[in-house]
Amino acid sequence: MVFKYRPQGVCSQEITLDIDENHIIRSCSFYGGCSGNTQGVSRLVTGQKAEDVIATLEGIRCGPRPTSCPDQLSKALKKAIEV
Repeated sequence: MVFKYRPQGVCSQEITLDIDENHIIRSCSFYGGCSGNTQGVSRLVTGQKAEDVIATLEGIRCGPRPTSCPDQLSKALKKAIEV
């Protein structure tokens, strides 16, 4: 299933996920944001179980912001798998 999410409070403008029926992330891509960081996060989470990624990334902040691209990815994954 391909799922698109519009992040809030970060530089990224869209997160696109492809997740299989077992909640394994097949692919993850960010539109906008810090290219190196978002590419790195995308590669690290590909092949991982969505629930594990949520537990790892949820609550990460970006400087003074109350959220970050990784935190927004955890929110996108929650919506995608309806946790």
